[in-house]
Amino acid sequence: MTTIPLWLVVNPASGSNSEAAVAALTAALAEGGHAPTRVLRLPADELPTRAALEAANVATLAIFTGDGTVNAQVALLHGWEGAVLVLPGGTQNLLAKALHGDADAPAIAARLGRGELRRTRRSAVKTSAGDALVEVLAGPGATWADVREGVRDMDLSSIASALGEAVRSTAGGAAVSVSEPPLGKPEGYRAVRMDADDGTLTLDGYDAQDWADLAAHGVSMLVKRDFRQGPHEELGQADAVVCTSREPIALMIDGERRDGATQEEFRCITLPVEFLASAVAPS
Repeated sequence: MTTIPLWLVVNPASGSNSEAAVAALTAALAEGGHAPTRVLRLPADELPTRAALEAANVATLAIFTGDGTVNAQVALLHGWEGAVLVLPGGTQNLLAKALHGDADAPAIAARLGRGELRRTRRSAVKTSAGDALVEVLAGPGATWADVREGVRDMDLSSIASALGEAVRSTAGGAAVSVSEPPLGKPEGYRAVRMDADDGTLTLDGYDAQDWADLAAHGVSMLVKRDFRQGPHEELGQADAVVCTSREPIALMIDGERRDGATQEEFRCITLPVEFLASAVAPS
């Protein structure tokens, strides 16, 4: 499998990333015969576009960042004939885990060197605010993403402010219901989570009836770093859904906050980008 030239995008300030981790990854790539011909360091360098990669005849773009940055990068590559190698460089690294299991970045680089990766297409959730490669959270519960930002930066004042706002929004914000097709409770939920891992939309509803529920959501977001582990109700699957609310719907797309309208449509699509995945499917 020809993968040279390879470019590498890194963000040393992101999640499990660091200068030492970048150096270890670069060494692992080089040892496997895939030394990066260019390393782009965020935020000093801009994310490369499809045109830039094509002009440089890049065959593989390795991305060593968190899910949100991977999302922004992939959005620039639609139609590119190369392959994207997603490496775990953030906090949750949900897309990297879906593609490679719990392997760290140097281990995945070693698999690349041994020819153990295959090209694949992935399904995603199309929204009015962009495609979600991992998941979408729709509703007032999405404001917990702002708390995560404070935790990521270890900014105590921002954490305190965002925490108070997240609790108020989750408790008092307008619920979101899945109206087309009707799924779950007609009165809706504090948040509706969607992913497209199975080639169709899979939906879960999250509610917060009391302070205990709010605390459970908070622990899932801040300690476990996974909102999905909070108390929830499985709503089912569909190729497309419409969600409605009395207020504009807050969105969290791959961990990043976005704002929606009072009615939002979500559809399952196949991304026009190919990824490199481990030959043995993660368990």
